[in-house]
Amino acid sequence: MPRPSTREVGGGTQSVERALSLLQAFTAESPERRISELAQLSGLGQSTVSRLVGTLEALGFVTHDERSGLYRLGPTVVGLAGVALNQSPVHRQARSLAQELAGELGLGANVAERHGDALFYLCHFEGRLAPRAYTMIGSKGPLHATAMGKALLSDLGTDDIEALIGAAYPAYTPRTIRDLQALTAELDEVRTRGYATEVEELAFGRACLAAPLRDRSGRVVAALSVSGPLSAVDLPNRQDELALKVIERADQISTGLGYSAVSPMLTR
Repeated sequence: MPRPSTREVGGGTQSVERALSLLQAFTAESPERRISELAQLSGLGQSTVSRLVGTLEALGFVTHDERSGLYRLGPTVVGLAGVALNQSPVHRQARSLAQELAGELGLGANVAERHGDALFYLCHFEGRLAPRAYTMIGSKGPLHATAMGKALLSDLGTDDIEALIGAAYPAYTPRTIRDLQALTAELDEVRTRGYATEVEELAFGRACLAAPLRDRSGRVVAALSVSGPLSAVDLPNRQDELALKVIERADQISTGLGYSAVSPMLTR
């Protein structure tokens, strides 16, 4: 079978990159786009964008609303996301336990991994006291301003944290941790008590409590949290109760991932 020429490979790669860049233009903030918007965002010509979007539509990666003229992500993307989630060991181990936790406490229950310098939601379940009109699955969040982010950072040293997210951080509210020194002090407390908290650090009126999830090696690979409005989470009165519940579920998930709290040295 003849091999494609360098020119053909390069041209094909360029088309793939351009098509993927168009898909990345659809975000939680802007889930619908016009061809003219995609052209402006990508810097490509409108005819090129129309051709690429037509191919993406034929393959089910985007759909078109004839009435509004807007495009949105299509069923093929949802299908691929499902395949990816079902291949995640953390998602498989955590899903049912997180769902039970949301039902038991009436709060939102979430599971996230760290991808680079941000957290990435793998699971999200609503509680009756913390309803949402959208899913958090697939969205990202800052590590320094969330309880789950702090849990994910809790097994890293100061130098590693600085290399990962720097020493100064953006503020989302007046309560957001803004520098490495304050974050390091907070993480010392997280390690001591086994869980992290967040009160209006990312968004006004919301609170969260999270615990780390560990794999067979003992490394923190994800985090489990409960979250909701301040009045529902009620950390001043419920912190011990919520911490006990979250840590208990986190330990179950970690066990499913192969983690044992008993040091191998003690079993010899």
